[in-house]
Amino acid sequence: MNKIILVGRLTRDPELRTTTAGFTTANFTVAVNRNFKNKDGNYDADFLPCVAFRQTADFISKYFKKGNLICLDGRVQVRNYDAQDGTKRYVTEVVVENVEFVGGKNDNSSSNFNANDNSNYIDAPSEPPIDVMPEFDIPNSDPYENYDKEVSLSDNDLPF
Repeated sequence: MNKIILVGRLTRDPELRTTTAGFTTANFTVAVNRNFKNKDGNYDADFLPCVAFRQTADFISKYFKKGNLICLDGRVQVRNYDAQDGTKRYVTEVVVENVEFVGGKNDNSSSNFNANDNSNYIDAPSEPPIDVMPEFDIPNSDPYENYDKEVSLSDNDLPF
């Protein structure tokens, strides 16, 4: 299972871009404090790069700014590419799936956003979201209509 949940502060305003395919992405970094103190008695922080896509990206760029507390969940992704100098570069980032406001009224409000649920998305488009699953022709008949009827099978019908 690849699942990550983070609560931290944005280190900069989200950077919203549009891909050549026409969907939006938001890149940002979240500073997450460690839950133990270092030798100087201070809490260190990890700075985790994050990326969000489509409606989640739009939501984050609209409602979150540098310094805002954010709660998000998603998955860790490692990708690589060839740099201009010919070296191979590796990038580890959090792909954001859901976002929640954290904190009081002055920081943010207490609501959440699920990328798969348009009811939480303010300014949701009137057309349905783009489905990534292929469409199947599903019959309208009752799948259990022959449930109580006897089934006849021969030995050739069995897979073993």
